[in-house]
Amino acid sequence: MALSGLEIYKLLPKTNCKDCGFPTCLAFAMKLAQKQVELAACPHVSEAAQAALSDAAAPPIRLITLSSNGNKLEVGNETVLYRHEKTFFHQPGIFVRVSDDLPLDEIKARTAEVDGYVVDYVGMPLSYDGLAIAYASGNPEQFGDAVKAVCDTTHKLLILIADDPAALKAGLAAADGRTPLLCAANAENWRRVALAAKNAKAPLVVRVDDSDPSTSSEQRLDGLAKLTEDIAKFGVDDLVLDPGVRGFNESLATITHIRRLALKENFRALGYPVITFPGEGATSQLDEVTLAGQQIAKYAGFVVLDHFTEASAYALLVLRANIYTDPQKPIQVEPGVYPINNPGPDSPLMVTTNFSITYFSVANEVESSGLPGWLLVADAEGMSVLTAWAAGKFDAERIAKAVKESGASGKISHKQVILPGHVAV
Repeated sequence: MALSGLEIYKLLPKTNCKDCGFPTCLAFAMKLAQKQVELAACPHVSEAAQAALSDAAAPPIRLITLSSNGNKLEVGNETVLYRHEKTFFHQPGIFVRVSDDLPLDEIKARTAEVDGYVVDYVGMPLSYDGLAIAYASGNPEQFGDAVKAVCDTTHKLLILIADDPAALKAGLAAADGRTPLLCAANAENWRRVALAAKNAKAPLVVRVDDSDPSTSSEQRLDGLAKLTEDIAKFGVDDLVLDPGVRGFNESLATITHIRRLALKENFRALGYPVITFPGEGATSQLDEVTLAGQQIAKYAGFVVLDHFTEASAYALLVLRANIYTDPQKPIQVEPGVYPINNPGPDSPLMVTTNFSITYFSVANEVESSGLPGWLLVADAEGMSVLTAWAAGKFDAERIAKAVKESGASGKISHKQVILPGHVAV
């Protein structure tokens, strides 16, 4: 059962030292009860208190990490149902599935297509996170060869989809040096698959069977919770949930239910990220992208697609980027002076704010004109031009300060600044 803030406070040092970043131990205890800070932020807590508070201090949704040749994806550790309450911290990983029964050349070609797609969106490079290799051949050696073909083509992250422990072991051997996500353990194979995950120190998907249409959502979640508890006792703590639902309505209701149980009821057995397969619940590629968008918006931790197109990739990546930004902190660019079209000392100097959308709108217009110019970006705390002007964050004094601090005056031979039209008053 979750501890209240006062119950946690009784176990803290009560020194009000402020080393945790809060003015009092009680304030820290209240935040700890709300899962908004970690116990490690208090450097003076005793070992006895740490043991007593371990459950209260643990995040409601466990953090799962995949790694591959310097690439890393962290999923989980979320604390709110709605983004406006605080923010969503870790964006879901998006993967594309390839089957091991395809020719190796085709596997490499599909992998290269995913690996090579990067789009620049308001200064942020966006791309898919990795590949999911599915075991369809029935031959563990062939599965290992498929994993190796993917690893030879990309450094992106991996999901190994196989219910045969022998195939997973072959895939893990081919993915040496990487930490993939293993998919999946079920009621029949969980001991053998969990042993492979434990030995590889890899996270593991836990799946319930949805083949019986008479099984209710509550029964599936009860079975999933029982399975995660058994696997956790076996020694595998990094788990991902597959509740077995695939359609629009069913997946939305079930994944939301899991999120609410983890956050509102502190139900540890379902306090893990969720993996989804939108292609299995769709009748067309358009349906797959639509369902993937729903799942990105509503609590999926890993999304595995069956198709890749640049159009769908752009739509899903931009959607993810916009949902997983802090609503309390506008997307900003670094203040400074930016050259466009190779300007010289006689080129005009234009000024705008450091709100990213404003910056890229102005920069793209100047670049498309073909004329050289300097673009001065003033620090307006990420506000747009009119908002910053109304708030007193974009006035003559701040523009003059930006000119001085950026060194713009040393790049031009004149003393003229072009202001945004709406504030040139």
